Amino acid sequence: MEANELIKKVRKIEIKTRGLSSNIFAGQYHSAFKGRGMAFSEVREYQYGDDVRDIDWNVTARFNKPYVKVFEEERELTVMLLVDMSSSLDFGTSGMYKKEMVAEIAATLAFAAIQNNDKIGAIFFTDRIEKFIPPQKGRKHILYIIRELLGFEPESRQTDLIVPLQYLTNAIKKRCTTFLLSDFIDERDFKSALTIANRKHDVVAIQVYDKRVEELLDVGLMKMVDAESGEDIYIDTSSRKVRALHHKWWVEHQQLLRDVFSKSGVDSISVRTDQDYVKSLMNLFAKRN
Repeated sequence: MEANELIKKVRKIEIKTRGLSSNIFAGQYHSAFKGRGMAFSEVREYQYGDDVRDIDWNVTARFNKPYVKVFEEERELTVMLLVDMSSSLDFGTSGMYKKEMVAEIAATLAFAAIQNNDKIGAIFFTDRIEKFIPPQKGRKHILYIIRELLGFEPESRQTDLIVPLQYLTNAIKKRCTTFLLSDFIDERDFKSALTIANRKHDVVAIQVYDKRVEELLDVGLMKMVDAESGEDIYIDTSSRKVRALHHKWWVEHQQLLRDVFSKSGVDSISVRTDQDYVKSLMNLFAKRN
């Protein structure tokens, strides 16, 4: 992508997603992903009913009467975007590629995060860690992430969801809110890695898919290219049996995904490229409140 074209795309996404974050999601992101930690605020005299575990023994000894520590919820979050960069995202039949929708959703979440004064970072992955962008605050930092989302050229074409989840668990020490954005076309069992990552962090899964993956059209013999392997595949879409088997695979795949998310304790949404992702995000926020 040429530099001028990339700048235009970044600007277009900023205008759209910044407006969404400020107008539609105002307050909802904050309440859905508020800080889970507790920060020390002050001390005060002990009152009947206070938890004795909160007594500050140093202050108590100094003033010869019991004082307790007062805590308040930590509002500032660290938000990590785990973004699938594999070649299967370079597909779309409804005017928008999966990769483009992933970039828009990520940008929307990023602008919502800085309005909440949160730090935002990103991990781009395929079957390896392609790029790590450490969490920072500010519009300039977000524009850098968006620019990388749109223009980054990964080294690999494959997908392995275990890799970014293990990297997140090991590399990010402080508990953070993590959005895992992918089409989740991965044959490997990543449930264990997801469960472990979600115990340490607050992981939310966002699936982006195309309607033609959900249901094949009857267009006769169709040549398809496996985006991740590069192999040519011929499918006879005029066969009712072929279309039925494909749809059966999709239904079973989605059910398996839902089971994995449920057993891992992870909130999730699925967004089709021809549908409104704003509504899906609103539903996600509402579910978490």
